[in-house]
Amino acid sequence: MRRAKGALAVTIATGALLTATAPAQAAPAPTLTAAGAIVINGTNGSTLMAKDADTKRPMASTTKIMTAMVATTLPGLNLEQKVTVKQEYLDYVYQQGASSAQLKAGATPTVRQLLYGMMLPSGCDASYALADALGTGTTMAARTADFIAQMNAKAKELGMTNTVFDSFDGISSTGKNVSTPRDLAMLTQYAMKDPLFQTLVKTTTYSTGGTATVASWSNTNLLIQPRPTGYAVPGALGVKTGTTTAAGKCLVFSVTRNGKTIIGVLLNDEERYMDSMALSDWALGPAAGSKSAIQRSNTEPIPDILD
Repeated sequence: MRRAKGALAVTIATGALLTATAPAQAAPAPTLTAAGAIVINGTNGSTLMAKDADTKRPMASTTKIMTAMVATTLPGLNLEQKVTVKQEYLDYVYQQGASSAQLKAGATPTVRQLLYGMMLPSGCDASYALADALGTGTTMAARTADFIAQMNAKAKELGMTNTVFDSFDGISSTGKNVSTPRDLAMLTQYAMKDPLFQTLVKTTTYSTGGTATVASWSNTNLLIQPRPTGYAVPGALGVKTGTTTAAGKCLVFSVTRNGKTIIGVLLNDEERYMDSMALSDWALGPAAGSKSAIQRSNTEPIPDILD
């Protein structure tokens, strides 16, 4: 997603609602810096805690969860279909200052490769390529508009009543690409039932197959990345990061531990990784090494990746 310029100010609205249905240990939910948050049971969808979970906010690259779901659920989708990378995709990334899969103009990645290029390095060029290739219409503008319409139709189908998409990647020219923690958790619970989506979001690195100027793509989600460059959180399954100046730092995450799975959403959260790890320990119980995962041995924080 678009790289934030300067420090991101995170403001928590006075009186923001914080509710919690405590886990078995009945401990209070941890204090969060997120403007909006939710944790749900990944199996039955019940709410474990919520903070301003129904307020509409920009969602940055977490938008790409829906982009992936629309793409992967298209009837008759051929994951090996080749898509020619157009210069327009690369120009768009440059003009927007957006995160990129660094695709090569004229390269012919498959739909499968584009999904990895979108979900791991959060490539807005890969997202554009998917929307253009899989939408219907006679022009690029018509095809991408059709794809976004499919995203909104899927949101309606899932009951995401507080969500509107006007973008295939989270970069919004109108500021109306918005969702809520509750809606994004609902979407992620649905998405995590799909084996391909599960594989995408838990993959740490993936070969570009020569379709990009880099040899491999790395996942921006530090929860699943090995140390010392990531937190290697026990049981972390993904899911998606996102950052823009308007949205702040965002994170959708899923963790399974002690036979239970949670899905969490943090919007506009300067401490998204610390908060996600604290919530995981609160909801699931600590795992061996989970406390030490929060901090590197030299006490310096692991550098975040803006996407």
